[in-house]
Amino acid sequence: MTYAGLALRVAATGRLGSRGTPTRPSAWAGASLPLTGKDADAAMNQQEHTHGPELDDPGENRARPRRRWWAIGVAGMTGLALTAAGTPVATVPTTDRPSRPTTDRSSRSANDRPPGWELRADGDGAGQDGRNNRGEGKPGGTPVPCDADRLIAEITQANARGGAVLDLERDCTYLLTADLDGSGLPAITTPITLNGGKNTTIERAAAADQFRILTVNAGGDLTLNHLTITGGHTNGAGGGGILVNAGGTLAANDSTVTRNVTVGNGGGIRNAGTTAVTRSHVSRNTANQLGGGIESTGRLELVKSQVDDNSALLAGGVFAPGVTIRAGSISGNHATSAVGGLFVQGGVSTVVGTRIAGNTAIIVGGAAVTGNGELTLQHVKLVENTANVVGGLFVQGGGVSGTTAVVADSVIEKNVSTANIAGGVFNAGQTVARRTKITDNHALLGGGIFNTGTGTLTLDATKVVKNIAVTDGGGIFNDGTVELNTATGTIVVKNRPNNCVNVPGCSG
Repeated sequence: MTYAGLALRVAATGRLGSRGTPTRPSAWAGASLPLTGKDADAAMNQQEHTHGPELDDPGENRARPRRRWWAIGVAGMTGLALTAAGTPVATVPTTDRPSRPTTDRSSRSANDRPPGWELRADGDGAGQDGRNNRGEGKPGGTPVPCDADRLIAEITQANARGGAVLDLERDCTYLLTADLDGSGLPAITTPITLNGGKNTTIERAAAADQFRILTVNAGGDLTLNHLTITGGHTNGAGGGGILVNAGGTLAANDSTVTRNVTVGNGGGIRNAGTTAVTRSHVSRNTANQLGGGIESTGRLELVKSQVDDNSALLAGGVFAPGVTIRAGSISGNHATSAVGGLFVQGGVSTVVGTRIAGNTAIIVGGAAVTGNGELTLQHVKLVENTANVVGGLFVQGGGVSGTTAVVADSVIEKNVSTANIAGGVFNAGQTVARRTKITDNHALLGGGIFNTGTGTLTLDATKVVKNIAVTDGGGIFNDGTVELNTATGTIVVKNRPNNCVNVPGCSG
């Protein structure tokens, strides 16, 4: 599968002279960077030898003269848009936003529950060791010996009978060797729970044909407890480890999805249905397109989970048009093009109590919201992310003026733009920061914050301190609208070489 019409558009701010000194361009220019599967890396390599992306804000009409603008090497990022040939378009209209998924299955009627189902205190239907509680009057699951063929047979029978709870062996690897229509196990079409335990693993044999581990089809409702899913490799519809199709549901509890690969989207998990990942790890997975760890076009919730050390072309960690994330981390992920950590395109997303750290990419290191998306970060640490263009947070603007971000009670710290603008925050949409500390970020221009001509930035009780720009705007570089609200306690101090450029109420 290749990308068709993949375009990255970034707002531009002028161009650097041959010795790194700023010069004013005679006119703004906008362009798009088409990327197709094999051309992506070449395009990125070419970018590194250019002066940088030119940011343009079409239709902008400002009364005051434009300030200096610097080139970045990627054309027109304010209109960032993605389409994947042969896959669902990732953009979700904001009028059809997904509601929050849930892992609480206690609302099901007894008749809906598969044989052997029982309710645990937290609603996951399994004991703390990953197996069903076997107290008085409570049925247990069906034991499955350490044999891959028996596991396949039990899932086949469960699908035929309308569901089951299957108890897998501890200290066992169920080694899959046969491709069953793209997966190593039969596609899940009914409510099925797979309970593992200590060192229970389901793995594709290295010498076997390429296939993912699990597929959940419409009507399927798969719960994984204390399992490791690994070794999946697919050239097909994506989902190197697990594929959740539309109408399917996945709940992964206390589990690990690791070292899976796809040439499509979703190295670890690809979700087009409803997926909830709780107290789990999605790590070291690879996608050649979107979402190294997880790619979702459906409903996605991550709770107390780690999405770490994954890689992809776009969105090394998570790609989703609307996601709820509570606690856990998105860290150490890498994108060979845009957005190392979290990429939100459209929809409404909320991230609470989460660490987004140490992610890397060519264009945006930490997190990005585009396509009229609404992103809220609360009690979040967005730290130590690195990219050539925007180190920390990117908020789209220009022709997509509805994109918004609210950052509250958070820390944006030690993010780095290695060659261009916006160490901490790039805003071309509408961004509000409340009770947030933006500190020790670094860029060529706009060390703490870079606010473009289409950007509206409001700071309440927020501290912008000790940020560094090589050329100008150590704290804030502004060409749009900035409201400091100093009466609330907002301060912009101790930034180098200056605190602000073109910000009313801020001394240099």
